[in-house]
Amino acid sequence: MKFQRLAVAILFAGWWSGAVHAQGHDLFVCASLDVNFVVGSNQNPQNGVFKLEHDGSWTHLGINDPYSTAITFDPRDSNVFYTATLNGVLRTLDGGSTWREMTSWDMAQPQDVEVDPNEPDTLYLALREGMAASFNGGMSWSFRQTGLPEQGRYAQVVAVDRTQAGRVLAGCEIGIYLSEDRAASWARVLATAETVNDVQQSPHDPTQWLAVTQSAGVWMSGDGGTSWTQLAGVPSNATLYNVAFDPTNPLRMAVGSWTHGVHTSEDGGQTWQTRNAGLPAGHHVWRVAVHPDTGRLYAGVVESDLFVSDDFGRTWVGANFTGSQISEFEFVPRN
Repeated sequence: MKFQRLAVAILFAGWWSGAVHAQGHDLFVCASLDVNFVVGSNQNPQNGVFKLEHDGSWTHLGINDPYSTAITFDPRDSNVFYTATLNGVLRTLDGGSTWREMTSWDMAQPQDVEVDPNEPDTLYLALREGMAASFNGGMSWSFRQTGLPEQGRYAQVVAVDRTQAGRVLAGCEIGIYLSEDRAASWARVLATAETVNDVQQSPHDPTQWLAVTQSAGVWMSGDGGTSWTQLAGVPSNATLYNVAFDPTNPLRMAVGSWTHGVHTSEDGGQTWQTRNAGLPAGHHVWRVAVHPDTGRLYAGVVESDLFVSDDFGRTWVGANFTGSQISEFEFVPRN
C-alpha cells in the first residue's frame, strides 16, 4: 500500500512538473546577427525571428530578413504570427516554416505590428506614414490616419488595450495618440517634442501604462492612457528605447537606454537606479524585457550580446547570443 502511494506520488510529481513547464512561456526575439558583415563576403548572417530553446540555444525561424522590428502572435494559435520587416508585414501559419507577405508596396518598413487579443483577426500597423489596420487577419489593409497630424505622424510603436477591443495607443513623432474606435479616429493624449519610442500596458493593472521618449524621459498613465505624468529620476538627455514591466512583481519596471544603459525601479516608478554592472562599456542597450515566469531581466546590447540578470539588474552575465541586435522580445504562452 505504501509502495502504491509512493508510486502515485511520483507520477503526480512528474505530471505536475510537466504541467508547470507546459504552462510557461517561450521566448522569441526579432534580431540581426550581421555584426562585422562585409558585402560580397562568404558570410551568411542570420536575421529575423529566433526562438530560445530549452538547452539555451537559438533556432532561426524562416526568412532571413535584415530588418525585422516586431513580432506579434495570434492568441488562438501560437503557430500563427506576424512580423514587421523591411518589405512589410509577413505572416506564418505553421510556426515559421512558410511565410507570406501580407502588405503592398505602399506599407513598407513598418516599425511595429500588434494583434488585438480581443479580436485576433484585427491587426494594427505603425508606419512612417502613420497608422494602418487590417480586420481580416492581414489579408487586406487600410490607412487609418484621421486625427493624426500632417507633420509628425511617423508612428514608432502601437499598443492594444487588452481590456477593450479596438482601443489602441500609438507613439508618434510628436506624442501619444489614442483611438477607441478601431483606429477610425485618433486624439493626442500626450504632446512631446520628439518621438515616443515605446508604450506598454501593465500586466497587473490594465489602467497603468508606461511610455519612453527620445528626449523627454519616462511617462506614466494611471487612467488607461488618457492622461500622463512624467516620472522623475530617469535621465532625459539621452534616448530611451523601451520600457518593460515585471509580470512577477507589480512594483518593478525597467528602461533601456543608449547612453545610460539599464534603469530599474522597484517601487512602482517613484525612484530609479542605473544598473550596469557586467554590461559592456558604452551601455548601448536597445531593448529590455522581463520573463513572466521567473522575473529574469534581459538586456539586448547593440552589436554585443544578450545579457541576463537574476537580481533585477544588480549583476549581468552574457547569454550566448553574441553579435546580436535585438529589436523586440516576445514571451508566448505554451499551448
